[in-house]
Amino acid sequence: MGDTNYFSGIVKILENPTQSFVNDKTLRTTFRVEIPQIRQNKIVSLVFWGNLANEVKNYYQINDYILIEGYTSIEKKHSELVNKKSGKITITVLKVYPFLLKSNQDMIKG
Repeated sequence: MGDTNYFSGIVKILENPTQSFVNDKTLRTTFRVEIPQIRQNKIVSLVFWGNLANEVKNYYQINDYILIEGYTSIEKKHSELVNKKSGKITITVLKVYPFLLKSNQDMIKG
């Protein structure tokens, strides 16, 4: 059971991307990011497919900020159906734009 919505926003990369192949053909890249919020930051998982999955692995690293657009899905276990705020949030990314990359941060400081 899951709900889906469109998401657009800036996120901070928390870990190195991991890649895998689905059906021995399609490349899939996943990693966790943080969505900055006023009260409490939220950690979600991002999923990239195909050519975009390869580009993300090559160009972005930990502590980079990126602007993403994609569809969210909330995976709920049967025991979590009563509590509407629980569940694992995953965003399937369709578009990604660099916002503040680590190399740019180093240039600003120096």
